[in-house]
Formats: sequence, C-alpha cells, structure tokens
Amino acid sequence: MREPRPVRIKMRETIPGFAATLVVLMPLAAGAQISLSTAVDMAEKNSPSVRAAAANVQKATAAWQETKDAYIPNFVMGANPGYVYGYPLGYPSLFEATSQSLLYSSSQRDYIRAAHKGVESATLSLKDTQQQVALDIALDYVELDHDLKEIAALEEENGYAESLVRIEQDRVQAGIDPRISELQAELTAAQIDEKRIHLENDADAMRQKIAHLTGLPATGLTTLSSSIPPAPSVSALENIDAQTAPNSPGVSAAYANAKSKLYTAFGDSRQNYRPLVTFGAQYSLFEKFANYTQYYPSGLQYNNAALGVVVTFPFFDFTRRAKARESAADAAHARADADASLNILSEQTSAMRGSVRELGAQQRMAQVQSELAQEQLKTIETELISGTGTPNAPPVPPTQAQRAHIEERQRFEEVLDANFSLMKVELNLLRVTGQIDGWVRSSLQ
Repeated sequence: MREPRPVRIKMRETIPGFAATLVVLMPLAAGAQISLSTAVDMAEKNSPSVRAAAANVQKATAAWQETKDAYIPNFVMGANPGYVYGYPLGYPSLFEATSQSLLYSSSQRDYIRAAHKGVESATLSLKDTQQQVALDIALDYVELDHDLKEIAALEEENGYAESLVRIEQDRVQAGIDPRISELQAELTAAQIDEKRIHLENDADAMRQKIAHLTGLPATGLTTLSSSIPPAPSVSALENIDAQTAPNSPGVSAAYANAKSKLYTAFGDSRQNYRPLVTFGAQYSLFEKFANYTQYYPSGLQYNNAALGVVVTFPFFDFTRRAKARESAADAAHARADADASLNILSEQTSAMRGSVRELGAQQRMAQVQSELAQEQLKTIETELISGTGTPNAPPVPPTQAQRAHIEERQRFEEVLDANFSLMKVELNLLRVTGQIDGWVRSSLQ
C-alpha cells in the first residue's frame, strides 16, 4: 500500500505570532516535513536559553533607564494620622508630599554610559545565544537529512545484497562456487543491515533533539532537503580570519561588558573630592487635633512647604575609595576575559579552516571514487549484455554485477559521509564568524 504523501509545514517570518502558534499546536501526521528555516525559527522561539537572554536584555534596559531617570524628580505622598500623649514627638504632620532628584553628579554620566554598554552587551549576548540555537538545530537537521539519504541508499544496497545471497546459494547448490562465497555474501548483507539499523537509531535520536528544540512531535519528523542552503566553498572560507572578531557577537558582548565595567570603575573613582547636588521639595499639612496646640499655643502654621538643594563634598571616605579599587579590578578582569575569548576564537577559527581544507580534499576523493564505481558498474552491465568482447573469454558471472551495485552504493554513501563531515565544520566556522543566520535565511531567497 502506498504511503500517504508527507505534509509540509512552512512558516515565514511575516506570519503573525498567533498564527505560528496555531500551526505548532496542530497535530502532525506521520511523515510530517519541516524546512530548515522554519525549524530554526521555532527553535529560537522555544529555546529557554533565548528567553533567558531576552529577559537579560529587558533587565539591562531597565537598569539603563534607571540611571537616566535619576535626574527626573519623583513625587511621594503620605499621611501619618495618630494620637499623641504627652509632649509631641517630631512635628505634627497629618499629610506630606515630597519630591527629590539628582541635579549634578560627576559620576552619573559614567554610570549612564556603563548601563548603556550593559544593554549593548546583553543584546549581543542574546544574538550569540540565538546563533548557538541556530547552529544546534541546523546540525541536528543536517544530520537527520544525511541519515535519511543514507538509509535510502542502504535500502537499495540491501536489495542487491539479498540478490547476491540468493545467487550464491544457487551457485553453491549447483557446485559452481564454494560455500565460503555464500558466507561472504551473507556477511555483506548482515553488515549492510547493521549499518542501516545504526542509522535508523541515529535518525530517531535527531528527531528527538529537533522535537525538543522546536516543540514539535518527534514521530515521523522528516526534512526538506531543498531547504538546506549549499555550504560556502572551501576557497571562500580560507580568508575568514579578518571577519571573525567584528562578526562574533559573543566576543563583541565580552568587550562591551568590559567597557561597561570600565565606565563603572571610572564613575566610582570620581565620587571622591567632587560635589554631589540633589534637589528636594516637601509640603506638610499639620494636625489640628491631639494636643499639639497645648504645647504650641501660638505660631502653629498648618500649611508648610520647603524647597531647596543639598550640596555634599565627600572629602574623606575610605569606603568609596575601596569601592573604586574593587570596580577597577572588575574592569581589568572583564577585559582579560574578553581578550581570552578573542584568542580562543582565533585559535578555533584557524583550526577549523585547516579542517575545512582537509575535509574538502577527502570529499573530492570520495566523489572521484564514487564516479569510478559508477563507471565500473556500467562496464560490467554492458559485458553482461554484450559479452566481454574478447574471444574465448569466460562470461561475466551474475554475482559480479551485484557486487558492483553494492560497491557503487557504498561509494555513494561515503560521499554522503564526506559531505556531512565537511558541512559540520563549515557550519561551526559560520557560527564563530557570526554568519550562521545569513546562511539559514539564504534558503528563503
């Protein structure tokens, strides 16, 4: 019975969020197909690490706004009615309204700059997290696509292996071939079956990973090979070092964080020997009851207001000096961490560039071997039909054609393996250079 046609699920970035949610919640039939770009979009929306990074951006933005809002006067109202026995404690306020704000601080501008750099660092960290999620889902998707293609090739190879076993059984019974030929054919079939089972298990594991990342059910999940963009050429990746530092959001986030720490340290160091000016205003409505009038028989003003500024000069404050040294050490530590991240990234990029060149050569060798096996298969099939063309030459045995088919499929599977190995390194190289998103989105063009 023919299997049902796969159901394709395609979502564009322009689809509203609620519509995308409805598509996700729809039950997927067996053999559901999903494109790479859709899988990446869903993984980024479903990822807890992306949601946490987005929350960090919101927190950093609020902290930045908090440093700027210090110059905006606040307004606080309150009431404290109560009973007084004996001599009044404090002043007889029934209702109060106060307002205060920062007018001048030589450190506040640095704190605002530090908070702004904190927002930049959090935003870059969010981008870095999104790219890591994109890499994770892309690697799983490409591996699942590779497994499915190789399983299909193994199915064909298994058919040739079964034919070879049947032919060898007939030839052994006829006394043409020895028993060892039949056993060798059975061993070949068993090895093909073992490899197929291994790949089926790996494909199921990739489906589970994709399901966990996207929130889709894993059962029957398949790929859309045409949605996988071609990898960049090996020559295009050879001079990629110059693009590494500016395009890596992780390293850029580390340097932005170091800059934020530096601004904070500079602001803390300027708190000593510099004035701090604040604005303050207060209105109080005094009580007309209790026993205040007994102790204040005259001159009790019920409506009272005050307006002014407060200027302070912190000349001698060892606590602030220690805080400034602490902030300077944090800034130096953050800068060292950023430099270390850049060094590690440069080393990884260099190593991956070397791996790309090596795997590119292996891919070419596997491709040539596959083409050679195809030509040998054509030659054998021709000889089976028309003969060898050599007088008195023995005819080509039918087992040779089956072995040629098996070898051709094996060489094709080696090409798939070489392509996948190269693709993994190329995707990691695109990740460290900040180009993984562009590669994924290129499938939409």
